[in-house]
Amino acid sequence: MGVYFNPRNESYQRARNSRIFIDKTGLIEYLNQRLSTEENCIALSHARRFGKSHAAGMIDAYYSRGCDSSKLFDDTKIAESADYRKYMNQYNVIHLDISSFWDFYKDNIVEKIVEYIYKDFKKSFGDELDYQDNISYVLMKIYQKTNNPFVIIIDEWDCVIRNSNDKELVHKYLQFLHSLFKSEESKSFLALAYITGILPIKKIQDESALNNFREYTMLDSYPITEYYGFTEGEVRTLCREYDMDFESTKAWYNGYLIDDVHMYNPNSVSMAMDRHKFDSYWKNTSSFASINTFITMNYAGLKDDVMTMLAGGKVRVNTNTFQNDFFTVASKDDALTALIHLGYLGYDADRKSTFIPNYEVATAFEAALQTGEWKEIAKAISTCDELLDETIDGNADRVAELVELAHETYTSVLNYNDENSLSCVLTMAYFTAPAYYDIIREHPAGKGYADFIFRPRDNAGWRPAMVVELKYNQSADTAIRQIKEKRYQGALSGYGDKILLVGINYDTDGKDQKHHTCVIEEWME
Repeated sequence: MGVYFNPRNESYQRARNSRIFIDKTGLIEYLNQRLSTEENCIALSHARRFGKSHAAGMIDAYYSRGCDSSKLFDDTKIAESADYRKYMNQYNVIHLDISSFWDFYKDNIVEKIVEYIYKDFKKSFGDELDYQDNISYVLMKIYQKTNNPFVIIIDEWDCVIRNSNDKELVHKYLQFLHSLFKSEESKSFLALAYITGILPIKKIQDESALNNFREYTMLDSYPITEYYGFTEGEVRTLCREYDMDFESTKAWYNGYLIDDVHMYNPNSVSMAMDRHKFDSYWKNTSSFASINTFITMNYAGLKDDVMTMLAGGKVRVNTNTFQNDFFTVASKDDALTALIHLGYLGYDADRKSTFIPNYEVATAFEAALQTGEWKEIAKAISTCDELLDETIDGNADRVAELVELAHETYTSVLNYNDENSLSCVLTMAYFTAPAYYDIIREHPAGKGYADFIFRPRDNAGWRPAMVVELKYNQSADTAIRQIKEKRYQGALSGYGDKILLVGINYDTDGKDQKHHTCVIEEWME
């Protein structure tokens, strides 16, 4: 029983004691089926705060001989499995968090990992083992002594790969992993390997330390997708329990489409439920500098693609060229793929396209744009709150000015110059509105399709519903007239509070040096 060898179950005990606990023990049944088979090496690469460490704590609590975890699992889903008791607390477990070693021992990390593991072994076996031997040999000797095979859990396994370009250090680290997972000795002592990281396994020439692992990533984690992040059903249940609006929760934290399953950021959902407030909690727990690193790379089409996604669109991406590290990003596709693995973009495998998954991540992009060559765009985005307020207050002239600023800023990137393009500009101009509204473009309404419906969610407070119609080389009055004649406000049927009709026209003639005009009226039956 030690820190790294046969740890106790405190980590999972804290999870069980938490106010918000989602039962993910079905993962254990999946792992039990792979114990001591040729499919016993599992590599999970998911974004930060997506439950990887939670799962690692659950796994060592279940398998470790250093504790009795029956009270933690008897009322969970895994207890329904026929093999539940057969495997529980029956294995020698080694559990490492590589990032904690990297913080202090960058130059001699492998030696320090082995040193600390051996310290734990000495507590259990004293001088019965020769601690000068290779670690794989020592593990084999322990297996022979105890007749208990090993479950080896490594959290943040890719920390060295992500943070070091020192080939000698990386080679030494991979040789260490080889001794644990692919040495001749490991064939006898290894029952299960479970490693987690952010990046998929990098294929390094002449290195085979991890080529026997089955990978589960942000691109494809079937059939264990549901065990990381929160599913839509789980989030609905939490919203009922904590009296939180599900649609608002969905807008803020949904969007990760993995194997056709909509996954939610579990850390952010839990924080929102606990604080009873929607906010960008994820960006407060990890650095968002990497967004700016990748979106400002000077690759043809990258800036256009980022702008398209900020405006609510999807862009095609080839994820196959990415080399699974941050040192060899060589194209637009590599930059976008890196952001997918980091969790800053979602991925639609069916369409092979990427997108900004939710409002929380959109705010992270907004923060990243405050520097460098994006300052002009960041300035336009910074007016979004003002634009929404001025629209609600009925200040049509100021709305026209702010829309014009947005149009001038974004057309310099995407060359918008028609009514459809104006819709994209409006999406950007009202960039912060999704915090309060369900915004629907081209919504069937009355006798046609309304360009925009702004339907307030429960957290919208005093903000009214809005119908926005766009015109090109016509007039804002024409837009208002069309809303009324075609009864687009019918899309808000059943909504009992204030409804605003907003007409915006873009005039390429630029009469009176103004391209945009706006009319705002309150709907009266």
